[in-house]
Amino acid sequence: MTTKIHDLRPHRDDVLLAVVSVLAGTLFWSLGVYSSPNRNMLPAWAALVPLVALGSMELLRRTKPNLTLIVGTVGLIADQFTVGSLATVVIFTDLMYAAVVYGKPAMARRLPVTTGLITVVATIVSVAWLRTPQALLIGVVTGIVSFAPALTGATLRNHREAAVAARLRAEQTALLAEMDRSQAVAAERARMARELHDMVANHLSAIAIHSTAALSIDKADTSRDALGVIRENSVQGLAEMRRLIGLLRDAGGDQEPVAVPSLGGLDALLGQARTNGSASGLTFVLHDDRPSGEPAAAPVELAAYRIVQESLTNALKHAAPGTVTVRVACADGLLTVEVDSPFGDRPGPRAPGSGAGLIGMRERTELLGGEFTAGRSGAVWQVRATLPAEEKAVEA
Repeated sequence: MTTKIHDLRPHRDDVLLAVVSVLAGTLFWSLGVYSSPNRNMLPAWAALVPLVALGSMELLRRTKPNLTLIVGTVGLIADQFTVGSLATVVIFTDLMYAAVVYGKPAMARRLPVTTGLITVVATIVSVAWLRTPQALLIGVVTGIVSFAPALTGATLRNHREAAVAARLRAEQTALLAEMDRSQAVAAERARMARELHDMVANHLSAIAIHSTAALSIDKADTSRDALGVIRENSVQGLAEMRRLIGLLRDAGGDQEPVAVPSLGGLDALLGQARTNGSASGLTFVLHDDRPSGEPAAAPVELAAYRIVQESLTNALKHAAPGTVTVRVACADGLLTVEVDSPFGDRPGPRAPGSGAGLIGMRERTELLGGEFTAGRSGAVWQVRATLPAEEKAVEA
């Protein structure tokens, strides 16, 4: 209820306009300034009635434009039977303008057309009736009083609506830009998490396995070998961490280009796995069936390399003693990566897992528009990823 009362309260500018209009009209009347002094149908004071009526409507020009226009039209007609007041005519033009600016959209569209037709009809009728060139002035005055303020109001309203639409578009664009930025930040954080996990998890898993073996097997040779593997993996892990931190600190390109891992480094990757898996009874075999020639796109090769790396890390953590087989093939525009590891109970130390590796492998595959599966098949745990040899964007 408070909101409705507040909405109906006259604007302070409208109050000032109403007071000034009525006082100016009263001053003109007291000085004998009439728009039609030859009309003697009513006494001179009768001209004040339309003046006051239209002046009071100025208080409602924003909140009740329909009412003010109706009262203003009746008051202007009534003013024609008195000596007339120029202030009454001026107030009516403002009420016509306000009706278009503050009225409903349907009224804002109809009034310029209606007043334009009234102006044309008034011009034609006056010329046909009086048959003098001066009769055109009636049409001109009609247009000035009705059509001109309606057209001015329509123009202003169109400009305001266009400005509002432009502001809304700008806000929507800013909102979309913020959403894109948030999504880009989230995607970059996910990418960084995958990179950090893939680069460091392998080394930390080997360290955990060999340190557990050194603690559980009280033999000098075993401890010495385990410490050697631990040192090698810790040094490599620190190097990888430094490289990633360096990339994060310097995004301006001042650093020298860093070599991106590719499938060409699988031999070295499996060699490292053989060293780390010696205490777990694991052997590693690589079958590279890719045809010689152009390699796959760099992002595809990186994703395939990381999938193999994470699969080998999982094998070191969880696989039973046996042979881990890595197969890589490329045919019909598809790069296929398979890693089979023995599934079952394993003796000796076991490193804990969080499941983040499988999530990262799946994300890498889906980002490139490929397919990923991982699960048990009999006595084998199989990881399989099919990637497009050429990078392509994933459809949203």
